[in-house]
Amino acid sequence: MLRKKIEIVLGDITEYEGDAVVNAANNHFWMGGGVAGAIKRKGGQQIENEAMKQGPRPVGDSIITSAGDLKVKYVIHAAVMGQDLQTDVDKIKKATSSALRLADSSNIKSIAFPALGTGVGGFPIQEAAKIMLSTVKEYLQISKNIEKVTFVLYDRDSYNAFEKELEKIERRSP
Repeated sequence: MLRKKIEIVLGDITEYEGDAVVNAANNHFWMGGGVAGAIKRKGGQQIENEAMKQGPRPVGDSIITSAGDLKVKYVIHAAVMGQDLQTDVDKIKKATSSALRLADSSNIKSIAFPALGTGVGGFPIQEAAKIMLSTVKEYLQISKNIEKVTFVLYDRDSYNAFEKELEKIERRSP
Protein backbone atom coordinates (compact mmCIF):
# COMPACT_ATOMS: atom_id res chain seq x y z
CA MET A 1 0.00 0.00 0.00
CA LEU A 2 1.24 3.48 -0.87
CA ARG A 3 2.10 5.49 2.23
CA LYS A 4 0.00 8.65 2.34
CA LYS A 5 1.94 11.75 3.19
CA ILE A 6 1.33 15.02 5.03
CA GLU A 7 3.89 17.75 4.54
CA ILE A 8 4.34 21.32 5.77
CA VAL A 9 5.88 23.94 3.46
CA LEU A 10 6.71 27.62 3.96
CA GLY A 11 5.68 29.45 0.79
CA ASP A 12 3.02 30.83 -1.51
CA ILE A 13 0.07 28.49 -2.18
CA THR A 14 -0.44 30.08 -5.62
CA GLU A 15 2.93 28.56 -6.65
CA TYR A 16 1.99 25.01 -5.57
CA GLU A 17 2.48 22.36 -8.27
CA GLY A 18 0.08 19.46 -7.74
CA ASP A 19 -3.51 18.62 -8.60
CA ALA A 20 -5.42 21.18 -6.51
CA VAL A 21 -5.21 24.02 -4.03
CA VAL A 22 -7.80 24.85 -1.39
CA ASN A 23 -9.18 28.35 -1.12
CA ALA A 24 -10.27 29.60 2.32
CA ALA A 25 -13.66 30.79 1.07
CA ASN A 26 -16.80 32.45 2.30
CA ASN A 27 -20.07 30.67 1.54
CA HIS A 28 -20.96 32.97 -1.39
CA PHE A 29 -17.51 32.30 -2.92
CA TRP A 30 -16.61 35.90 -3.75
CA MET A 31 -12.86 36.25 -3.57
CA GLY A 32 -11.71 39.38 -1.74
CA GLY A 33 -8.60 39.35 0.44
CA GLY A 34 -6.24 36.85 1.99
CA VAL A 35 -5.71 33.49 0.26
CA ALA A 36 -8.79 34.00 -1.94
CA GLY A 37 -7.52 37.35 -3.18
CA ALA A 38 -4.08 35.90 -3.93
CA ILE A 39 -5.60 32.96 -5.85
CA LYS A 40 -7.81 35.33 -7.86
CA ARG A 41 -4.94 37.73 -8.68
CA LYS A 42 -2.63 34.92 -9.83
CA GLY A 43 -5.19 32.52 -11.36
CA GLY A 44 -7.60 35.01 -12.90
CA GLN A 45 -11.15 36.35 -12.56
CA GLN A 46 -12.67 33.21 -14.14
CA ILE A 47 -11.99 31.27 -10.90
CA GLU A 48 -14.23 33.63 -8.92
CA ASN A 49 -16.84 33.69 -11.71
CA GLU A 50 -17.09 29.87 -11.71
CA ALA A 51 -17.17 29.72 -7.93
CA MET A 52 -19.88 32.36 -7.44
CA LYS A 53 -22.18 30.54 -9.88
CA GLN A 54 -22.16 27.63 -7.40
CA GLY A 55 -23.04 29.69 -4.31
CA PRO A 56 -24.30 30.39 -1.83
CA ARG A 57 -23.81 27.15 0.07
CA PRO A 58 -23.92 26.29 3.78
CA VAL A 59 -20.75 27.12 5.70
CA GLY A 60 -18.63 23.95 5.80
CA ASP A 61 -19.42 22.94 2.20
CA SER A 62 -16.84 22.89 -0.60
CA ILE A 63 -17.06 23.37 -4.36
CA ILE A 64 -14.57 22.83 -7.17
CA THR A 65 -13.59 25.08 -10.09
CA SER A 66 -10.91 25.20 -12.73
CA ALA A 67 -7.65 26.87 -11.72
CA GLY A 68 -7.18 29.48 -14.44
CA ASP A 69 -3.51 30.43 -14.70
CA LEU A 70 -2.39 28.58 -11.56
CA LYS A 71 -0.02 25.59 -11.83
CA VAL A 72 -2.74 23.18 -10.60
CA LYS A 73 -5.82 21.74 -12.34
CA TYR A 74 -8.42 22.70 -9.72
CA VAL A 75 -9.27 25.07 -6.92
CA ILE A 76 -11.40 23.62 -4.14
CA HIS A 77 -13.24 26.43 -2.36
CA ALA A 78 -13.86 25.43 1.27
CA ALA A 79 -16.51 27.67 2.84
CA VAL A 80 -14.91 28.20 6.22
CA MET A 81 -16.99 31.33 7.00
CA GLY A 82 -20.21 33.10 6.14
CA GLN A 83 -20.75 36.70 5.11
CA ASP A 84 -19.79 37.84 8.63
CA LEU A 85 -16.26 36.52 7.89
CA GLN A 86 -16.18 34.74 11.27
CA THR A 87 -15.20 31.12 11.81
CA ASP A 88 -14.87 28.58 14.62
CA VAL A 89 -13.67 25.05 15.40
CA ASP A 90 -16.70 23.33 13.87
CA LYS A 91 -16.62 25.38 10.65
CA ILE A 92 -12.90 24.71 10.12
CA LYS A 93 -13.34 20.97 10.73
CA LYS A 94 -16.35 20.75 8.37
CA ALA A 95 -14.65 22.81 5.63
CA THR A 96 -11.47 20.72 5.85
CA SER A 97 -13.46 17.46 5.70
CA SER A 98 -15.66 18.56 2.81
CA ALA A 99 -12.62 19.73 0.81
CA LEU A 100 -10.96 16.33 1.32
CA ARG A 101 -14.13 14.42 0.33
CA LEU A 102 -14.53 16.54 -2.81
CA ALA A 103 -10.87 16.07 -3.74
CA ASP A 104 -11.14 12.32 -3.21
CA SER A 105 -14.32 12.01 -5.29
CA SER A 106 -12.65 14.11 -8.04
CA ASN A 107 -9.70 11.67 -8.24
CA ILE A 108 -7.26 14.28 -6.92
CA LYS A 109 -3.97 12.76 -5.73
CA SER A 110 -2.18 15.84 -4.33
CA ILE A 111 -3.77 18.83 -2.64
CA ALA A 112 -2.49 21.93 -0.84
CA PHE A 113 -4.27 23.66 2.03
CA PRO A 114 -3.67 27.07 3.56
CA ALA A 115 -4.37 27.58 7.28
CA LEU A 116 -8.17 27.87 6.99
CA GLY A 117 -9.81 30.69 8.92
CA THR A 118 -6.62 32.20 10.34
CA GLY A 119 -6.33 35.24 8.06
CA VAL A 120 -9.55 37.15 7.41
CA GLY A 121 -11.38 34.81 9.84
CA GLY A 122 -8.97 35.70 12.67
CA PHE A 123 -8.88 32.17 14.15
CA PRO A 124 -5.81 31.25 16.29
CA ILE A 125 -3.17 29.51 14.16
CA GLN A 126 -2.17 26.86 16.74
CA GLU A 127 -5.78 25.74 17.16
CA ALA A 128 -6.36 25.71 13.38
CA ALA A 129 -3.24 23.54 12.95
CA LYS A 130 -4.52 21.04 15.51
CA ILE A 131 -8.00 20.82 13.94
CA MET A 132 -6.83 20.64 10.33
CA LEU A 133 -3.97 18.17 10.85
CA SER A 134 -6.06 15.77 12.92
CA THR A 135 -8.89 15.96 10.35
CA VAL A 136 -6.49 15.28 7.46
CA LYS A 137 -4.73 12.42 9.28
CA GLU A 138 -8.07 10.78 10.07
CA TYR A 139 -9.38 11.23 6.52
CA LEU A 140 -6.25 9.83 4.86
CA GLN A 141 -6.94 6.49 6.57
CA ILE A 142 -10.08 6.06 4.43
CA SER A 143 -9.13 8.06 1.32
CA LYS A 144 -9.26 6.18 -1.96
CA ASN A 145 -7.33 8.68 -4.14
CA ILE A 146 -5.49 11.32 -2.11
CA GLU A 147 -1.82 10.44 -1.73
CA LYS A 148 -0.35 13.71 -0.45
CA VAL A 149 -1.69 16.68 1.51
CA THR A 150 0.59 19.71 1.71
CA PHE A 151 -0.01 22.61 4.05
CA VAL A 152 1.47 25.69 2.38
CA LEU A 153 1.92 28.39 5.01
CA TYR A 154 2.75 31.96 4.07
CA ASP A 155 4.58 33.08 7.23
CA ARG A 156 7.08 31.56 9.65
CA ASP A 157 4.71 31.61 12.69
CA SER A 158 2.07 29.62 10.82
CA TYR A 159 4.68 27.20 9.49
CA ASN A 160 6.09 26.67 13.00
CA ALA A 161 2.60 26.09 14.47
CA PHE A 162 1.79 23.43 11.86
CA GLU A 163 5.23 21.77 12.18
CA LYS A 164 4.89 21.59 15.97
CA GLU A 165 1.38 20.11 15.74
CA LEU A 166 2.40 17.56 13.09
CA GLU A 167 5.27 16.41 15.33
CA LYS A 168 2.81 15.90 18.21
CA ILE A 169 0.45 13.90 16.01
CA GLU A 170 3.26 11.74 14.64
CA ARG A 171 4.53 11.00 18.17
CA ARG A 172 1.05 9.78 19.18
CA SER A 173 0.66 7.57 16.08
CA PRO A 174 1.54 3.88 16.12
